[in-house]
Formats: sequence, C-alpha cells, structure tokens
Amino acid sequence: MNSKYKSLGIAIQERREQCGLTQDELSDRAGLAYSTLAKIERGVVKNPSVFTVSSLAQALGCTVEELLKTQPVRAPRSSGIDDTFLFCDLNGVIVRFFHKAFVQLAHDNHLTVDRVETAFWHYNDAANKGEMNPRDFNAAMSEYLGIPRMDWHSNYLASVEPINEMHECLRSVIKTNRVGILSNIHEGLIGKMLKDGRIPDLDYACIVDSSEVHAIKPEQRMYEIAEQMAGASGEDILFVDDSRANLIAAERLGWRGLWFDDYRPADSVARLKEALDL
Repeated sequence: MNSKYKSLGIAIQERREQCGLTQDELSDRAGLAYSTLAKIERGVVKNPSVFTVSSLAQALGCTVEELLKTQPVRAPRSSGIDDTFLFCDLNGVIVRFFHKAFVQLAHDNHLTVDRVETAFWHYNDAANKGEMNPRDFNAAMSEYLGIPRMDWHSNYLASVEPINEMHECLRSVIKTNRVGILSNIHEGLIGKMLKDGRIPDLDYACIVDSSEVHAIKPEQRMYEIAEQMAGASGEDILFVDDSRANLIAAERLGWRGLWFDDYRPADSVARLKEALDL
C-alpha cells in the first residue's frame, strides 16, 4: 500500500479522534459518504481528490497541509498472520440450518411446514434487524399461526446442529488469519450458541450480529459495518456464505466470496482451505 495515502488516512483518523468525532459525524460534516471516509482512513482509497481532502480539512478545523504532513505508519501485523480476513456466515456454514425447527413446530401444532415457514419469513427480517425482540416475534408468530404462545428461539436451539467440519477448519484457520462471524440472526442466539459449543468459542476478531447493528445481508450497510468492525475491506476479505445473493452483494464491494454447501461440508471446507492456501 502506498505509504503516503496510508499516512493521510491515519492523519485524518487521529485528527477526527482529537476532535471527538465519530466517522458518521465527520462524514456528515464533510458531505462525504460514510463508506468513503472509512476507506480513506484505512488507506483503501489510495488517491482521494483534492476536493475531498479539502472538505475533510475544513470539517476538522485544520488545513490541507496539516493533513498531508508525514505521519507514523501503523506497524505491520506480526509475522505468521495472513492478510486475508475471513468472514463466515453462521446458519448454513458454522451450524446446520434450522429446517428441523420448522418441521418440529409444524408437527407439534398440527400445521403444514409451509405455513410455519411462511409465518417465520414474514417476521424474520424485523427480528434479525433488532426491530422485533424475541418476545414480540413469538407473539406475532403465534397470532399468525393461530396457536398458543410459542418459544421459537428454544425450538431453534433444540434443532440447530454444529457443522463439525467447519468447526475444525476454523480452529485451524484462526491460527494464521483473522476470523469474524457475519450473521443475520435473532437477538441473543449467538451468545447462547457460543456458550453451549454449537459455535466454536474462539478469539474472533469481530462478530457482526445483525440484531445488534440493525442491518442485514444483503443490504450494503451490513457489509460496510462489517468492514469497519474488521478493519479490512475489498480483496482483503474472503466471505463464506450459503446464500448466493449475500455473496453477490459482498462482491459488489470488492470482497471475495466462497459459496458453502452444508450438504457437502467437507468439499466446501476443502475449497476454503485452498482459497486460503492452507
């Protein structure tokens, strides 16, 4: 990476923090897109225009010349750590998807699986975004299905299964790469699955929980938040997901994508290791 522009990104970040501004606040003041500012600070945008730098300087109360002064460059990562940041989806990659939960709920309440799935997908996005808490989600599902109050999250946790091949892979990969989870998920479920071992309890660089960040895949905002939390972007990120739509959305931001087939997890893990040169 060109040290001049990496240094510019550091200068902007340090000045912003001295001013007590968040990236959102600075981008608003400077009239820039949040994603643009984030990429400049990380050095991903190697050649911001003079107009952009001027706008940032004005918003930060300094001159362009002050921002362009040479700044210390961040120390490189310790040896043995690869540059690729691995983001993994949860359902369909780390754990087997929850179709068994639909089947069990349908059986227990004398309903068709199709009706249960229809009710679930009707409210799922709102729950994943944190707009609907578990209690309200259960109440909405119960009313839609015409059944007594239910507990979807307990039903989900009783049905979901770890994909052991991927668990073993992650334990190996995290020794040489930074790893994060990027999931559309209901409130509280990730913590419970970490606690009971259905998600390997590893030193993840970040966990992007849709219910906490209030965005979902394949919305662009979800990936921008993930980039910020990971401190990585573009081709530095390899994203593993079982949804083609989610992968295509990530690739629009320059991410590399790898489709995971949970029916053939060993084959998918082999392709992942090949992509990481393991």
